[in-house]
Amino acid sequence: MLLSIKTKLKLNKSKSTVMSKHAGIARFTYNWGLATWSSLYKDGLKPNKYLLKKFFNNHVKPEFTWIKEAEICQKITQYAFDNLGDAFAKFFSKKGGYPRFKKKGHHDSFTIDASGKPIPVGGTSIKLPTIGWVETHEGLPHTTCKSITISRTADSWFIAFAYEQHHEPTVKSHDVVGVDLGVKELATLSTGVVFPNPKHYKAHLAKLKRLSRVLARKVKGSNNRCKAKIELAKHHAKIANRAKKYSTSNHYLLMQKPRNDSSRRFECLWNAKESQTCGMVIADCGFHEFKRQLEYKAKKFGCEIVVADRWFPSSKTCSNCGLIQGMPLKERTYNCESCGHSIDRDLNAAINLSRLAKP
Repeated sequence: MLLSIKTKLKLNKSKSTVMSKHAGIARFTYNWGLATWSSLYKDGLKPNKYLLKKFFNNHVKPEFTWIKEAEICQKITQYAFDNLGDAFAKFFSKKGGYPRFKKKGHHDSFTIDASGKPIPVGGTSIKLPTIGWVETHEGLPHTTCKSITISRTADSWFIAFAYEQHHEPTVKSHDVVGVDLGVKELATLSTGVVFPNPKHYKAHLAKLKRLSRVLARKVKGSNNRCKAKIELAKHHAKIANRAKKYSTSNHYLLMQKPRNDSSRRFECLWNAKESQTCGMVIADCGFHEFKRQLEYKAKKFGCEIVVADRWFPSSKTCSNCGLIQGMPLKERTYNCESCGHSIDRDLNAAINLSRLAKP
C-alpha cells in the first residue's frame, strides 16, 4: 500500500530563498492558468489544462527569464497546471467551489519530480531534483518516490511524499474494539482504555487572542505587520503540531490495536453525537485527525473501520441488559433502572458499539 510522510527541512537562508522562488513560480503559473481559463470560458470556449500548459510552455515561459533560472526545477509549472485541472474537476463534479487565485504567503507549496525517474530518499538528507541536497529534522525511510511536494507553514518548509510499503499480518488480540469519542475524554475503548482530551486550543487561546490583537494593530504593508503575521502563524502551527503529536503518540489505539487485529476483521464504531454542542470545544478535540490516523493505520494493517449511525443509542442503552433510558450529557455514570448496573457513561457506550459490530 502507499504511505505518505511529511517532515520539516533544515534550510539556510539561500535554500529558503530558492524554495520561495519555486513557490512563487508555482503560484504565478496557477494564477495565470486560472485567469486564462476563466477568460476563454467567457468567450465560449472550453479550455483544459493540457491546452493551457502547451501554450504557456511555448509562448509565456520564454518571455519570463526568471522562470528558467539554473536553480529552478522546471517541473513545478507542470504540477501547477495539474493542480488547476484537479480544482476545476472538483468544481464541475460539484465537490468543491470555483477555484480561487493563490495569495503570496498563504499555503505556499510546489511539487517537483525527476522527469519520471525514481527519487531515492533515506536518512537525514535528501537530494532534490535541480535544488540539490537538503537536510531533514528526522530520518526518512530508505525507499524511493515519484514526486515530492514542498510546502511552507509560517516560516518553516516541509517535504511530503508517498512511497510503497508492505506489511505482514501479526497475531490478533481482539476481534472487535468499540471506540466512543467525546468531549470530556477524547476516546474510550470497549477494552477499558481511556484517552484524555488535552484541549490544546483552549490552553493556548489567550496567547492566540493577544497575537491576533497585535497583528490587527500593525500598519498594513509594514515589516512589523509581516513579523506579527509570522508569529501568529507559528503559534497556530504549534497548536496543530501538538494535537497531531498527541494523536500519533496514542500507539495503543492508532497502531497497536489495528496491528494486533490485522489477521482478522477489525471494526471500530464511532459515536460522535456530542458534536452538536459548542463548535470550538468540538474543534479542540481533533476528531477529524483522530479518525484520519486511525483509518489509514487500520488500512495499513488490513483492518476495517465501521462507523455507527449517529442516532444509534449507544449512551442510552444498558450494556448489561439492553434497556434504553434517557441519559442527559451532565450524567457521567450510567445507572440502569432495570438491572441496577452501574458503569461509566463512555465505557458503556463503547461496549455497545463493539457489540453492534459483531456479526
